[in-house]
Amino acid sequence: MIEARNVSKWFDGQQVLFDISTRFETGKTNLIIGQSGSGKTVFMKCLIGLLSPEEGEIFYDGRSFRQMDAKQRRQLRTEIGMLFQGSALFDNETVLGNVMFPLKMFSPLSRKEQIERARFCIGRVGLENADDKYPSEISGGMQKRVAIARAIALNPRYLFCDEPNSGLDPKTSILIDNLLSDITHEYGITTVINTHDMNSVLGIGENIVFINKGHCDWTGNDQTIFRSTSQSLNDFVFASKLFQEVKKFLEREYEA
Repeated sequence: MIEARNVSKWFDGQQVLFDISTRFETGKTNLIIGQSGSGKTVFMKCLIGLLSPEEGEIFYDGRSFRQMDAKQRRQLRTEIGMLFQGSALFDNETVLGNVMFPLKMFSPLSRKEQIERARFCIGRVGLENADDKYPSEISGGMQKRVAIARAIALNPRYLFCDEPNSGLDPKTSILIDNLLSDITHEYGITTVINTHDMNSVLGIGENIVFINKGHCDWTGNDQTIFRSTSQSLNDFVFASKLFQEVKKFLEREYEA
């Protein structure tokens, strides 16, 4: 579990996060949602340790990041997997080379064991025959799966995903969502996903945190989000025409 307690953050004298307290549960897909500029990306960077909040603390299974020394923070880094918005693959490395990268950097495994582990992860995301291909030779969806394989190569306890469906078609987005959900449950990972994709929210939103103007306005899940009394959340959820129709349908159902 990852817990944020009273996290506040300023930039150049302007406050962007306001006393956020919330939890991200182990073995579940935890989503951070909100409009562009809401502070969700800054909040995720605080969770990862890329930014330090001026107030509050982040706890990893009861361990305070603020109180860790340099050695403990290095150890924590090996427990974290990252899936970047643009996949961030190395163009001059094959699929196998990309997935092996964190193993070369942080793993005590022999080269043979690193190759075996990398191939296992590549197979886990359904790319068994892509070892020798380069990023330019595979589709955007396949690149995203390679990035997931790389993120889980070190068998992380925590997985952070920044807009994993960005630039993908709806069918591929569902595939990526399901893959992240399956891996989360299979390995008992604390997965935190930064997204504005409502299809992801409804598909895999087991624990959802809504950030609005730097505040944690609502927490819940895919079953309770349509019953929220938060006006700012409702404005976000029902922004599209499709979800406007869903809203009207639900209102008719409640009236009946």
